[in-house]
Amino acid sequence: MIPSLEDYDISPLWGFLPSQLPLTRLPQDYYAQWETIADNLPSLILTKRIRNVIDKLPLLTIDNLNNDEREYRRAYQVLGFLGHAYIWGTDMPIDKLPLQIAEPWIAVADKLGLPPVGTYASLCLWNYKQIIPSDDILDLDNLTCINTFTGAIDEHWFYLVSVYFEQKGALAIATGMEALKCAKEGDIPMLTKNLQQMAETIDLLGTALMRMEEMCDPHIFYFRIRPYLAGWKNMASVGLDNGVFYGNEKAPRGYAGGSNAQSSLIQFFDIILGVKHFATGDLKADSSFMDEMRQYMPRKHREFLTALEPYSTTIKQIVQAEEDKELTLAFDACLAMLKAFRDKHIQIVTRYVVLQAKKINKMGSNSTLRSGLARKKQNGEEKGTGGTSLLPFLKQCRDETGNAAAGSWGKRILTDGMLRLKYSKPNGINEDD
Repeated sequence: MIPSLEDYDISPLWGFLPSQLPLTRLPQDYYAQWETIADNLPSLILTKRIRNVIDKLPLLTIDNLNNDEREYRRAYQVLGFLGHAYIWGTDMPIDKLPLQIAEPWIAVADKLGLPPVGTYASLCLWNYKQIIPSDDILDLDNLTCINTFTGAIDEHWFYLVSVYFEQKGALAIATGMEALKCAKEGDIPMLTKNLQQMAETIDLLGTALMRMEEMCDPHIFYFRIRPYLAGWKNMASVGLDNGVFYGNEKAPRGYAGGSNAQSSLIQFFDIILGVKHFATGDLKADSSFMDEMRQYMPRKHREFLTALEPYSTTIKQIVQAEEDKELTLAFDACLAMLKAFRDKHIQIVTRYVVLQAKKINKMGSNSTLRSGLARKKQNGEEKGTGGTSLLPFLKQCRDETGNAAAGSWGKRILTDGMLRLKYSKPNGINEDD
């Protein structure tokens, strides 16, 4: 049976965002010290007091939380901000989390089925609130972030763009599921209509992504914000050779940091349209980066993607069997828009990471924070906060998108690049770099 959105905490209006506004604070006085530190995180990082303050915390358990998903999410979120600030909040990272953070973070992460590390969910999906109280929770212009590391407008905007992106994607989820239903029932006219609408919605997501440039400066993102988003996997070049020790554990843990690859929305598109991805050269041969990132998604969302996977070829098979030109064009238009979206993502990454990394040698800084995590980097591919090589991974995902085209004409133009949008390349960056 085709999975139902409601069974997996997915809303036709909010998509993978929660249908209720996230908690801005844990209601129990017992956790007030966590919340006070989170409220003052930018100042504590600025004065380099964050580790000293956290070291003085008492060891709190999660036993005083009500058996409530929103409270678990808030505890996971606030501990994530404190944990990442502790590791990255001074000039040099530290490879050990104190028991006061490690123990409750592990416990609440286990409750949620997530790793104890900052994730896309804790940074974006559960990190927004209303500016002015209103009954209209769909008013995106009335939202701001609950927590940041820096307090900068740029950091608020960086997270909020993902909130906008996820909410705008809700229609594409509902339309894609309706298209799948039509394919199962053999309703070709409605399948065509839903695919056309889905293509238009994916196109809008590219516009939402490009809003990043409105209020988030690339230099500030790379050198002031990005270091706090990193995890402790593949971070030997900046001092975390083996990962991070949690409390009294004898072996270190290695986790990827928050990454847009942890968005369930993009993987939803790949599944519904039959796009297949394969491991890149720098990853394990038996596991792709996309599969790994699914483990950082909220439990019900990744269960939804797993339940949807048996239907990954359903729509494409109907499209190919019908040989209906309008239907084929609608399906290939979805892929064209998804590929165009990935082109825009590459453009953003180029401006916000790759070009900024080229400044490192000119700056001559030995501080991890001041160098945007590229302090010891001289040559080679820039790594993302998720731990993989950025441009090779993103370009491969983009190129693999075109391989799912149903029509011979669509396959030719998608794989040959005739539909690739021609964006102006920033100075110093070539498509083949």
